[in-house]
Amino acid sequence: AAAFLGDANFFKGRVAGGGVEVADSLIRTGDPLPAGADAVVMIEEIEHPAADVIEIRAAAAPGQHVRLVGEDVAAGEMLLPAGWRLRGPDLAVLVAAGVGEVAVSRRPHVVIIPTGDELVGLADLAGDAPAAGQVIESNSLLAVNLAAANGATAAVAATVPDQPDLIEAALREALQAADVVVVSAGSSAGAGDHAAAVMSRLGEVVVHGVATRPGKPTILAVCENKPVLGMPGYPVSAWLSLDNFLRPLLARLLGTAPRAREVVQARLARRVPSPGGVREFLRARVGRIGDEYVVSPLSRGAGVLTSLVQADGLVEVPEDREGYDAGTMVPVGLLRSRGEIDRAVVHIGSHDLALDVLADLLRRAEPGGSLSSTNAGSQAGLGALARGEAHLAGTHLLDPATGGYNEAYVRRLLPGRRVALFCLALRQQGLLVAPGNPRGITGVADLARRGVRYINRQRGAGTRVLLDYLLRGAGLAPDRLTGYRREAYTHLAVAAEVAAGGADAGLGIRAAAEAAGLDFVPVAEERYELAIPAEHYELRMVAALRAIAVGDAFRRGVDKLGGYDTSCTGEVRWVGEG
Repeated sequence: AAAFLGDANFFKGRVAGGGVEVADSLIRTGDPLPAGADAVVMIEEIEHPAADVIEIRAAAAPGQHVRLVGEDVAAGEMLLPAGWRLRGPDLAVLVAAGVGEVAVSRRPHVVIIPTGDELVGLADLAGDAPAAGQVIESNSLLAVNLAAANGATAAVAATVPDQPDLIEAALREALQAADVVVVSAGSSAGAGDHAAAVMSRLGEVVVHGVATRPGKPTILAVCENKPVLGMPGYPVSAWLSLDNFLRPLLARLLGTAPRAREVVQARLARRVPSPGGVREFLRARVGRIGDEYVVSPLSRGAGVLTSLVQADGLVEVPEDREGYDAGTMVPVGLLRSRGEIDRAVVHIGSHDLALDVLADLLRRAEPGGSLSSTNAGSQAGLGALARGEAHLAGTHLLDPATGGYNEAYVRRLLPGRRVALFCLALRQQGLLVAPGNPRGITGVADLARRGVRYINRQRGAGTRVLLDYLLRGAGLAPDRLTGYRREAYTHLAVAAEVAAGGADAGLGIRAAAEAAGLDFVPVAEERYELAIPAEHYELRMVAALRAIAVGDAFRRGVDKLGGYDTSCTGEVRWVGEG
């Protein structure tokens, strides 16, 4: 019999003759097994009815609760192969095996050289707005962060004007310190584009122009036996150039493989034409609707930097295709985790600044959740609901026959479906005009005056439906408006065009006018609602969104925007049977 110590974790013993011979001492977790013992009995499986008696309640077998020598690592075993990216567990196993030093690849060092007469640093502006023709230099941040995310270090050189001798001097200096040099902008073939000629003088231009869209003007060169990447100036082109070429180059220098993106199969929400002969990369929103993923392409402009912020994934259109039809299942390389995408509420429909307030509050209340919005207009949003491409759609469609909002359109575009119209707010619509209203515009009738330039919303937008209704009431045909066919896709885009002097007026919400510092001529109050099909109404994240909308924080946030009335917020009208 062995004495019992209450703080011991295990008794050690030896199986003999069909019974257990208990040793005269105790063992704790992690202790070496004493000579002669071949099993451990957990203390929870014993009782001691008397001071010198131990009873074992469960059978014991040789090797029970015993870790063999070499079970984890044995002498001569390879712990990690070459090209392995060291993580916390990897470092721990090296130390546990007594390995204090390993040979590693040195982090490549990347130097980025911004070029361009028009570039100005944000710090140089000291809080002022850039002057006409100036562009804030930001593309270097794309390169710095991509380099850091892929195991490299990075530094940004001083901005260089569009002068070949100065660019050459900057490149020579960068080559002394860098393993890879990235020259930002000046990679095309215009009069101010000198990057390719400079690289040719210092080495060899291997490729000038690649078959991708965006990103065609990319340069791949070797100067002083070091790789040099010339990336385009447009920000989306720049990012794709870095992603397609710098990312795998850094992996090669480190002896690893580029990190592969997770890929999902998704149904394309709309037709996407594409020119043959180039590989096009589409930024896209991705959402999970029921049991499938739906992908909605974003703006294709190479200068639309916000499309990279909004994008959940990339859709590649191969060189041998001229696009995809709507409904086609396509592979999507994810730029966010699948978990984030699965928790997103997908909104396609009318643009409204109140949705930004809602999205921000949802992020705070539901970490990992989000409101994924695509601004497509009210009618396009209801069409997306009909095709099962969204959870909800913002809509403010005026029915000229009744003067009511949204219900008639829901009945027509989603026949036989039961849909909730959740009131987000009443809002003021009006004409956005320059400060001081220099054209003296007082109503829609003034839009037909000679010399007045108008900026319209896209066909199917609720704001355009309202404009057509008001024009009919004023006895005006649309073609009387100069600029009627010029289209913008958001209220803020209309405001920006008016603020920049590209138009004298545009119909939009008061909040957009206040955001852009414009004057506002009110013409109508409208009901902005979220159309939510019954099958999505009680989904967890949709319910969370509805709860946030009726909270005080949302009302305060919307009140700050200006032009909203939240007295109807949270009211629900059900349309359809069921």
